[in-house]
Amino acid sequence: MIEKRQFYINGHWVNPQQGRDHHVIDPTTEEPCAVISLGGQADVDAAVAAAKAALPGWMATPAAERIALVEKLIKVYESRAEDMAQAMTIEMGAPIDFSRQQQVTAGTWHLNNFLTAAKGFHFNRPLGDHAPDTRIVYEAVGVCALITPWNWPMNQVTLKVGAAAIAGCTMILKPSEESPLNAMIFAEMMHEAGFPAGVFNLVNGDGMGVGTALSGHKDVDMVSFTGSTRAGIAISKNAADTLKKVHLELGGKGANLIFADADDKAVKRGVLHMMSNSGQSCNAPSRMMVQAEAYDKAVETAAEVANGVTVGPAHESGRHIGPVVNEVQFNKIQALIQKGIDEGARLVAGGPGRPEHLNRGFFVRPTVFADVTPDMTIAREEIFGPVLSILKFDTEAQALEMANDTVYGLTNYVQTTDAARANRLALQLRSGMVEMNGKSRGAGSPFGGMKQSGNGREGGTWGIEDFCEVKAVSGWNNDVAAE
Repeated sequence: MIEKRQFYINGHWVNPQQGRDHHVIDPTTEEPCAVISLGGQADVDAAVAAAKAALPGWMATPAAERIALVEKLIKVYESRAEDMAQAMTIEMGAPIDFSRQQQVTAGTWHLNNFLTAAKGFHFNRPLGDHAPDTRIVYEAVGVCALITPWNWPMNQVTLKVGAAAIAGCTMILKPSEESPLNAMIFAEMMHEAGFPAGVFNLVNGDGMGVGTALSGHKDVDMVSFTGSTRAGIAISKNAADTLKKVHLELGGKGANLIFADADDKAVKRGVLHMMSNSGQSCNAPSRMMVQAEAYDKAVETAAEVANGVTVGPAHESGRHIGPVVNEVQFNKIQALIQKGIDEGARLVAGGPGRPEHLNRGFFVRPTVFADVTPDMTIAREEIFGPVLSILKFDTEAQALEMANDTVYGLTNYVQTTDAARANRLALQLRSGMVEMNGKSRGAGSPFGGMKQSGNGREGGTWGIEDFCEVKAVSGWNNDVAAE
């Protein structure tokens, strides 16, 4: 049993002041794999006080020095990659090869993208030629609470910490209590990289406890949260009393529009993307919408691909998908699969229960429903598991209407060889991101959504800007050098 009860506050590992034990469950075995402490108000107060005390000095540190520390962090991160992979495999069920190749490398990807963005980012810049003595200053927001999820742990931790550090913010990280071990390794990395005491702090806890204490704390200037829409709403309400800045990256119900002229691999690509990480991605293309002429073939292909996706223990090497994170999530997914059956969707792959060869662990069968209609529960609710819904459309206008008919707006997908149609749809789809014909977004692209998928953007230049306030200064003396 791994024991990690301490918190990282003001440059030291300290015992909790109000800690209570929490067992981290290995979703492959359903057995406890670690014990951590869940903190309380006193622990949050200590971490916030450390961050507040460190803020003036860190804000005044030249940007070049902050960037250099992030460069050191990347080197330390790379040296601890295997430790990180093993942690995420045991605590949230990502298969070990997937952890090494995708979960861990997401962190280095984002940190390197921040370096590229930061080196071209001018924190003090002229407004324009028309106003030579007016400057625009990008100044750190201040003390930031970073609340991260369990499904892509390092992806989200680095998106927040990297941007906050470069912007000059100090921070308190509350990782998910479902996957805290990777974050504690990350805290060790921050220490080894040489970040000043108080710049980065970590307090473990649950949403109702530490999450609520952070989001309502009078000395926290910003909350950056990734998680469910329900939790995002609660955080926004709690933060409103102190009028702090709130950044939210929430749920999604991505539409994948597949037209009759799409390339031959479009359906397969969509299914595999949906099943990746056991369907536990907010940007998953969970609604596959297929034009009528291609519908029957698409359903056949989707079922064949899903039936070919293997499920197995996270600790074993291979290209299989692992379990979902915990029993609550498993039961939720099972209930929604049954709801799809009850509401009349046609089950063409998978279904309720575990795969036949597995009798324990939170494993879900890769599931595909056809003949789904927009009013069905599985077409409207975020399932967060390996469950794909296939809907039929006739015209481009109908596809667009169906895709936008959701409270979410994170990522949508378009598959067509008609370039004009692709561009047209990209501009009409109401989502923060649109990916077309299997092309991933470029390095440093902003990540974030519209509507109930949240606000703000993470990654690259936009991520740094999100951790800044903009200050306008008139009467600037241009004879004095600015940073």
